[in-house]
Order: sequence, then structure tokens, then C-alpha cells
Amino acid sequence: MSALGHYIEEEGIATVAISLIRPQTENTKPPRALWVPFELGRPFGPPNGPAFQKRVLLAALRLLEREDGPVIIEDFADDDPRGQPDPAWRPPQVPAAAAGSTAETLAARLEAEIPLLQGAHDRWLAQHGRTTVGLSAMPIIDCGRYVADWVRGKAPSSPRDGFSAILILRFAVDDLKAYYLEAGAAGAPKPSSRQVGDWFWNDTAVGAAIVELRAIGLASADERLKAVLGNFMVPAVRVAMMS
Repeated sequence: MSALGHYIEEEGIATVAISLIRPQTENTKPPRALWVPFELGRPFGPPNGPAFQKRVLLAALRLLEREDGPVIIEDFADDDPRGQPDPAWRPPQVPAAAAGSTAETLAARLEAEIPLLQGAHDRWLAQHGRTTVGLSAMPIIDCGRYVADWVRGKAPSSPRDGFSAILILRFAVDDLKAYYLEAGAAGAPKPSSRQVGDWFWNDTAVGAAIVELRAIGLASADERLKAVLGNFMVPAVRVAMMS
């Protein structure tokens, strides 16, 4: 987007970008950019924080009033107010992994774990009246079974016409992520995204299953499977933590 800004400006339209990775922005040298110290995917700060998000937006738009340049990169002054952990938060309880787990035991653990979070996810729905679960168009239990079968090495066929098995797998994983993260954030305490993320990737069967899917993809001779499972299942920051 920073590079695209140059082409748009050549047509006489002023641009301003929100930057989440400052070194990348420094390399592409956009006409104007506001760097924000937030996690990837949250360019305006925490969800459900309209007042804070408005501050970010106004800070970006004010760069349009600047007359210096040709490259302006301004730093937003404040951190994400939800970046600090909430000591009152307690994650939903899930069974711990047994020592020496196999692909079969991981898959079975995943299938058994999903119903345990239904109550927490129901509380999320009652609080917010919405969910981002639904991309796969499958019930969440079926998403778990589909992912579990991939972990078992079965490579099941697609349950939806017009969608490849790999694409449905990605959709099922996205639905499981949404289901777990919403369930984890339900209730009065407001955990940071790092708190919920650590619980998801370190403690849950679905987090372990997604990591296993990445390993399956990277070891596959199927280039499409390798690309999807190897690059789009586990966030880069989590891959770095596992290294």
C-alpha cells in the first residue's frame, strides 16, 4: 500500500498510510504514513474501542495537512490500551496434552475439546450479538472433525461443491480460531490479545493441531498444500517463537 500511494499521488490524490511494520515503510518511502505500535491485523488499535480508533484515524488524517516531505513517517504516541495483560482473566479450561501424544490422540483430543468451549462461546454471543465463525459454512463440531481427519493423515474430500479440500481446510481452521478466541475473550475481564494467543497456541488441542498441519504441509510434495498449510496456518510471530 505504501508503494501504491506514489501512483495515486501522481494522479493528484493525496494519500496517507497506516504502518504496522516501520522498517518496511522506511524502505517503501510512502508520501505520508503513520506508524502505529499495534499488532498485525489491528491498524487502528483494539477492537470495540471506537474512541481510541478515532484518535488513530485523526492522527493519520492530520498528516494530510503537513507541507514537508517528500516522505513523512510519523509515530503514533500511544500503545494499544489493551496490550497489557488483565490479571483477572482466566482462560476456559481444556484438558492438558498427554505425554507422547500421537497424531490420533491429538485428533481425538481436538474433537473432545471443542464442545467444552460451547458455554464460553455462548457467553460471547450474548455479550456481543455477533460472531466471525461461519466462513466454512460448517457447524463448528464438523470443522473440528474435518481438521482432525487431516491431522490423522486422511486428507478428506471437500464437503462443499466448488471449493477444494485445501480451501475448506483453511476455512475450517479460520472458524476454529475465531470460535476459540471469542470463547477465550468472553466474560467481564479483558485479556490482551497476547494472553488469549498464548493460551490458544500453547494450551489447546486446536492450536497444537494447526501447528501439526503446518508441519504436514511443509513436508508435502504437493506445492499447493505446502503453500497453504506452510504459510497461512500459523502466524509468523508464532513460528518465530517456536524456532
